[in-house]
Amino acid sequence: MIVFTFPGQGSQKPGMGEPWRDHPSWELVDEASAVLGRDLGALLLHTEATELTRTDNAQLSTFLTSLLVLDAVERLGVEPAAAAGHSLGEYSALVASGSLSFEDGLRLVHARGSAMLQATTAQTGTMAAVLGLDDDDVEVACARCESDVWVANYNAPGQVVIAGSPEGVADASAIAKELGAKKVMSMAVSGAFHTPFMAPARPELRAAIDTADLREAELPVYANVDARPHLSGSEWSGLLGAQLCSPVRWRQTLHNLGDAGATVVVELGPGGVLTGMAKRTLNGASTLSVATPADLDKLLNLLATPSDSGAGIGEGEHLFATERMVVSPAAGVFTPTPEIGPGFTLTPGCVLGTVGEHEVRSPFHGTLMNMLAVEGERVTTSQPIAWLRSA
Repeated sequence: MIVFTFPGQGSQKPGMGEPWRDHPSWELVDEASAVLGRDLGALLLHTEATELTRTDNAQLSTFLTSLLVLDAVERLGVEPAAAAGHSLGEYSALVASGSLSFEDGLRLVHARGSAMLQATTAQTGTMAAVLGLDDDDVEVACARCESDVWVANYNAPGQVVIAGSPEGVADASAIAKELGAKKVMSMAVSGAFHTPFMAPARPELRAAIDTADLREAELPVYANVDARPHLSGSEWSGLLGAQLCSPVRWRQTLHNLGDAGATVVVELGPGGVLTGMAKRTLNGASTLSVATPADLDKLLNLLATPSDSGAGIGEGEHLFATERMVVSPAAGVFTPTPEIGPGFTLTPGCVLGTVGEHEVRSPFHGTLMNMLAVEGERVTTSQPIAWLRSA
């Protein structure tokens, strides 16, 4: 059982789009720029750290990078059985599930980031990570404070994030240390996310959610609010609104995914924070972070190699570690590029042909071993088009 997970705000970093600039999936950045009327390529390539960490820019850049990585993975023909996202990443997971279109996802994330940025200016808040203390004791530390402070993220065993007023977070941090916390780390954030301090952002986000087309999902997405799988678009309308002021139950989500049979947990997007949490929480599951095109080979190698937990793409379906498949980006009639045939050296972005109006590009560098689709054949989305052997 393959699960895709998606990171939230804080995973972004300057220049994180650079490794993808020449990859076929970069076309998503141009599409997103057209939807929002803004040069998002510049956001992923040239924006300095100070501007990139601003709440609205951080959310938009992380979401777009995650979807860029998702598109690249889908071009390989890899599909998950379930998905989940941490905070902002929940929107990426909904796009991956088919519940939310790419365009609606962009508009919602844009509205969410803008609304949360305004909420941080209305009330000063901060956050801190409490390490080495049980969830219950962290909750006790917050409850014992007179100033506003709450649990914001249940991330992993012994890793809980608290948020609230600067006074409340400072007091709860001191009490947590008294109760046995190994360490309390202040976080460089502009607000107390996933607490009642975000309530001013709810009307704007609710208005945006009401305009989005939330459909029945093609695969279950585990929600931050209750750590349970959901398919119904009508349910997600309420869950996304509630998520803004509710704690992220990520540890509980990982446990529920493990109970459901997750054997491979793949993080798609910048950074690798969720991969570390999955390693700490899920015993026996294989984990991997896909953040750059170089990680695509690592993913295929992981899926082609069975593990003790049963990870792998299935008996009789294993690829040799050097073999790769190029799959169709759409449904339609395949027309090959005449000059490309067996023995041809492919580079990333090389056009093998077209399916209707869509170009079939190789995500890999390698030697073309054979074409698996013939001229005039009608193919489906993700159907193998060509077989190559990587260098």
